[in-house]
Amino acid sequence: MTHSILRLVFILFLVIKPLSAAANNTILILGDSLSAAYGLQQEEGWVKLLQDKYDDEQTDIELINASISGETSGGALRRLDALLEQYEPSHVLIELGANDGLRGFPVKKMQANLTSLIQKSQAANAMTALMEIYIPPNYGPRYSKMFTDTFTDVSEETNAHLMNFFMLNIASQSDLMQNDSLHPNKKAQPLIRDEMYDSIKKWLNKD
Repeated sequence: MTHSILRLVFILFLVIKPLSAAANNTILILGDSLSAAYGLQQEEGWVKLLQDKYDDEQTDIELINASISGETSGGALRRLDALLEQYEPSHVLIELGANDGLRGFPVKKMQANLTSLIQKSQAANAMTALMEIYIPPNYGPRYSKMFTDTFTDVSEETNAHLMNFFMLNIASQSDLMQNDSLHPNKKAQPLIRDEMYDSIKKWLNKD
């Protein structure tokens, strides 16, 4: 009787273990220089710091950082199919739009690209999140409002989770910014990590 129970437990372990291993949360991060650790070593950036935190906690989350400095929504759209095929992510986080705005690209084109990024990801059975992006006020209130409103519009249209911009509380603090006043410095990265830890937790719990 005892041997039969042990055998049953062993069989259940073999069956359940692969299922739990397949349940990994693999998050593909499509971002620009803000997520690509611009001006820093990769291990100093918030994505690597957050992965280290997950690993220390033995949390079943893997971050795939596909962010590129200077990336636009259109550039990411051209790369997305290959990334989805290669990594088969369970989640896709889109942190894009800043370079579209800084270059004065048409808001409607950015909106179309962001929508396509989300729809392609959802078609690949990935849960999606879109980070709300703000641009400097010197672009004028009309363009700035149209720009930022786009992220709410896209998230509502696609049912993607809208995530707070992680630079809101950092960009105004010069001691947290690099000399170009556009990119967060090394000191800011742990702060971004902690904010993204909370933001991603809310997103995953929402799923």
